[in-house]
Amino acid sequence: MFRSVLVANRGEIAVRIIRTLREMGIRSVAVYSEADRQSLHVATADEAVCIGKAPPADSYLSIDSIVAAARQCGAEAVHPGYGFLSENPRFARAVAGAGLAFIGPPADVMERLGDKTAARRLMHERGVPIIPGMTRPSDDPELLAAFADEIGYPVLVKASMGGGGKGMRVVGCARELREAAALASGEAQAAFGDGAIYLEKYLDRPRHIEIQVLADALGNTVHLFERECSIQRRHQKVIEETPSTALDAGLRDRMGRAAVTAAKAAGYVNAGTVEFLLARDGSFHFLEVNTRLQVEHPITEMTTGLDLVRLQVEIAAGATLPFRQEDVSTRGHAIECRLYAEDPGAGFLPSPGRVALARMPEGPGVRLDSGITTGSDVPIHYDPILAKLIVHASDRSAAIARMLRALEECVILGVRTPVDYLMDVLRLAPFAAGDTHTQFLEEHMADWRPAPPNLALAAAGYVLERRAMQAGGVVGTGGGAEGLDANSPWRRLGAWDLGGRS
Repeated sequence: MFRSVLVANRGEIAVRIIRTLREMGIRSVAVYSEADRQSLHVATADEAVCIGKAPPADSYLSIDSIVAAARQCGAEAVHPGYGFLSENPRFARAVAGAGLAFIGPPADVMERLGDKTAARRLMHERGVPIIPGMTRPSDDPELLAAFADEIGYPVLVKASMGGGGKGMRVVGCARELREAAALASGEAQAAFGDGAIYLEKYLDRPRHIEIQVLADALGNTVHLFERECSIQRRHQKVIEETPSTALDAGLRDRMGRAAVTAAKAAGYVNAGTVEFLLARDGSFHFLEVNTRLQVEHPITEMTTGLDLVRLQVEIAAGATLPFRQEDVSTRGHAIECRLYAEDPGAGFLPSPGRVALARMPEGPGVRLDSGITTGSDVPIHYDPILAKLIVHASDRSAAIARMLRALEECVILGVRTPVDYLMDVLRLAPFAAGDTHTQFLEEHMADWRPAPPNLALAAAGYVLERRAMQAGGVVGTGGGAEGLDANSPWRRLGAWDLGGRS
C-alpha cells in the first residue's frame, strides 16, 4: 500500500479524498494555488505544496508543477479527484512517467473513451446500444446536413471531446444547423482545444441514468447499480439520487450488464461511470464514460456501504476487487444536492466572496462533503461548488423529507447559494412522484423567483459577518458597512446598519 498520496485537486473533493487517506493511514499531500493558501483542503492535509498563481493554467492545470510537487514531497501516487486534469491522458502519462501511480484508469483507456465518436464505435461493435447518430466527427456542413436529414430533426450537435454541456446545441430544423455547428465547434475548441463535432438524434425528455463501475487490473469488473441524474440545468447535474424510480429489476440488470460490457470493451481499470440516456419507450442508449470519480459518488456509497475512494486507492496499489457482482447490494434511498456559490435569482451567476457564516446540517442519515468553513474565501477562478449535501433514508419519500430538513438547517452567509431553489424543486409534485427527466427544470422552474428577503436574517448575517471580520482585523469596530464584502448579505439585501439608519 502507498505511504503517501498527493491529491491534485482542491475544495470539497480534495477534503473528501484526504479523509479516506487518513483512515487508511496514508500521508496526504495537498496542492494549492496562491488564492487557496487558507483553504480547508490545505488545512486538512498532512502536508501542502503551493503550485502557482490563482489562474488554473498556472496551478491546478499545470502538469509539470503538480508532478514536481509530487516528487518534492515524496508521494508515491497521485489522486486527481474530478475536473481539472482528472481525465487528461497526458497527465496520467506524466504521473506514470515520473514513477508514480495514477489513481484512475490508464492513459490509453482515457484516450479510447475521451473521444466520444470513437467510444460510440467501440460500444456499437460490442453490442452496447448507442443513440442513432454519427460515429466519426465532421465539420463538413454538407455531410452534417445529409446526416441530420437521415436521422431526422431535432438533432444534437455535440463536441467529440470534453463534456459538461460545452460544445452542445439542439437543432430543430435544417436552417439552424450550419450556425449551430459553427458555434458548437468554436465553443469546443475554446474549452477542450479540439473543435471536432458530431450529430446525434435528440431524444425528447429522456432520463439520464449512470452506472458506477469498478475494475481491477486483472479484468474483474462489477457495477454498483445506478444513479438518476436527470435534474439538470444547462446539461449540468443539480440533484442526483439512487435508486432511480424508472428502473425495475429487469431493466436495472440489463443496464448494469451493458455498463460492465462497456468497461471491459475499453480495458477499464479503477472507478468509472458509464452514462446512458433512458428513452420514454424504455430503451436505453450509451452516452459516454466518465473516466474518473463522479461528483455524485457519495449516494452510491450511502446505499452500498462502500468507500469508492478507498477502493480506487487499493486498485491503484495492485489489489484485486474484494467482492464479486453477486456480493454487491443496496439499502434504502439516497439523494445529493450540490451547493454552489451562485445566485439563482440572477441567472445562476457565480457569487464569489467570503463565507461570513457556514452552519451546516447534522443528524441521522445526513452527510456533508464540504470545502468551506466560516471565513473561507470563495475565489472567482474556479468551479463554484462549495459542498455537497447527501442524505440517506429507508425509502424515497423519507429521503426527500430528510433532505428538506437538512436544507432548512443549512446556513451559508456571505455568498449566494441555491438552497431555496433546491428546496422548491424537491417540493414539486412531479418530483415527489418520480416523474423526472432532463428537461424537468426547464418545464417546472423556468419562472422561479426567490422569495422576498428576510431582513431579520440579513441583520443577523451582518452582525455575524462583522464579528468575523473584526476578529480577523479586516474592519474596524464602528457600526457602518465599510469594508464588508460586496456579497455580504447586509449589502445585498440593503438592510439598515447597526446605527438604525435606513
